[in-house]
This record gives sequence, C-alpha cells and structure tokens, in this order.
Amino acid sequence: MALAARIRSGLPLLSKALHSAPFPVPRSALALSNSEFSRNYATTTGQKEKKVRVPLALFGGTGNYASALYLAGFKENCLEKVEAELLDLVEALKKSPTFSQFTKDLTVPADVRVKAIQEIANEAKFSEVTKRFLVVLADNGRLRYIDSITKRFLELTMALRGEVKAVVITVIPLPPEEEKELKETLQDIIGHGKKVKLEQKIDPRILGGLVVDFGHKVFDMSIKTRAQQMERFLREPVNSGSL
Repeated sequence: MALAARIRSGLPLLSKALHSAPFPVPRSALALSNSEFSRNYATTTGQKEKKVRVPLALFGGTGNYASALYLAGFKENCLEKVEAELLDLVEALKKSPTFSQFTKDLTVPADVRVKAIQEIANEAKFSEVTKRFLVVLADNGRLRYIDSITKRFLELTMALRGEVKAVVITVIPLPPEEEKELKETLQDIIGHGKKVKLEQKIDPRILGGLVVDFGHKVFDMSIKTRAQQMERFLREPVNSGSL
C-alpha cells in the first residue's frame, strides 16, 4: 500500500522514541470509559449532535471505539474514506515492524505517541475524522487495538451496505468458476436485499475440501473433519444385535 511508503518519513521519530532511555509508564487511567470516550470524541468534531444509529450493536471496548468512529464518519459523510484509511494503516503495521512496535509500546509517553501519529496521519493525508480518532487512541494508549477496531468498524460499514461476509477456507485457491458458483449459492441462501462478500483463505491443515464461515454459521466440508468423523465411527463398539 502507498501508506507503507508514506510513513517512512515518520519512522525516525518512532525509532527515537523506542530506543531512547526508558520512559515512565503512562498512567492506565488515561483509558476513558465508553461513555466518556464517545462524548469527548464527538465533541472534537465540532458539530452539533445528529440522530444517527449504528447498523449493528457492537459490544466490548473495540466495539465501542468502532461505533464512535462510525458515527463521526457518518455525520461528516466520509465513511468510505475512513474505511480505506484504516485498511491502509493496518497494512502499514504489517509491513513496518518499527511502526507496529510503536503502537504496542505502552512505555512511550502519551505526548510522543500523539505527536508521532499526527505526523504519520498528516503525511498520509488522512481525513480529519481519522486523524482525530487516531490521536484519541494514541492519547489513551489504545493504538495497539487498531487492528481489532478496524475489523469491528468493517462490520458496521458492511452492514450499512447490506453486505454479508463469507470466508471460504481451502487448501488451494478456488478456480474462478467454482468461486462464482459458491458465491451464487450463498447469495441464494441469504436472498435479495443483501450482498455476499466472499473472502478466500488458504489453510493446508484442512487437507482438502472446504470450510465456509458464513453468517455466524460454519459449514465444514473439509477432508480433515470427515476423517475425524470416520475415525470416531470406527472406534464405536459394534452392536452384535444389529448384525
């Protein structure tokens, strides 16, 4: 992704922060409660509160952060841009060990985290909504959860678009015609009004066949599972009365 190259200009600051003398551990009290976070983040947008609801009810800390970001992005009509920026940021974390370490190191003072993330966001030309959100995470020592928050945020944007995610796991990539057939089958299951978004993953451990994780249901048609089922069947004692 282009962001991986853009953040290089900010790496000297990150390296300095990570390799300088030990910092005092930031106070854990920086973590705001869910209601405080939502209220404070909404205040930073400088806009009057609008009646907006999230398309899904998400729970837990990452769910609350993702919901607050969704509401801010929706109000400023930039959800699509925020989504793309978060995905770029996650990709940059995967490609830059230094950046990844920085987001997880709680010994870095809050002001250093904030300054670094501001420089990175400015260099990447992020939207103001994303910039403000990342600053809040940096200030509260929550940058280490950005990957999880992004996944929860995607749940909301997909729900808004009427998309249902289906993950198919195979040993080798599905041929295009089989992928198309599987997608059409899943589309028939959910009916009209929603759209299947298919994601392929490779896992040699299933030995063959496929596993489909779809709509909180798992269809396991892998050779590994079939072999385990056969093994259990063969281990069952034979009932002589049925012979």
